Amino acid sequence: MSRVVLVRHCEPDEAARGRCYGSLDIGLSDDGRRHARALAERLPPCDAVWTSPRLRARETAELLAATQHVDDDLRELDFGELEGRTFDEIAVTQPELYRTWMETPTQVRFPGGESYADLKSRAVRSLERIHAAHRTAVVVTHGGVIRAALSACLGIPDEAVFRIDLEYGGMTIVERVEGVPIVRLVNGASAPPMTD
Repeated sequence: MSRVVLVRHCEPDEAARGRCYGSLDIGLSDDGRRHARALAERLPPCDAVWTSPRLRARETAELLAATQHVDDDLRELDFGELEGRTFDEIAVTQPELYRTWMETPTQVRFPGGESYADLKSRAVRSLERIHAAHRTAVVVTHGGVIRAALSACLGIPDEAVFRIDLEYGGMTIVERVEGVPIVRLVNGASAPPMTD
């Protein structure tokens, strides 16, 4: 059996509010750093901590453990040409794209960026490697990555992933028992003990 504790990075800097910031390197806010320090006290023991290369995830991981491994496949969706732009600006300047994105978010390929299918493929591949390498691991990543992992584990349709609430600093736990993924917790504030 193996366990992966997926942690959504803690609260980003105010500069992220209302913007597409998948690949932008925005760090944590002061609240986010406080939240990560508190989260460190509630995490179960683990063999390794993995993190997305994005600053907000790395800063969260650094407050959780002294040593981390960075995996580029754990990064958030790349919004391409929309990176850094506000949602309001996109709605005005690219109304067709914006409407399609709001109506069918997992079906959009962002100009110069990725689609949800791209994100899901690389995220699931990365998490499979981590499950295979460790008995217990913490993975600090992003909402998109965690939703993609849950979609794959639970066999839910991609279009349903945005019905899953994932708060900053929330923990989602997936165990593999004889190769079968078992979701033990979604968006929790603290992790339950590992089951054998």
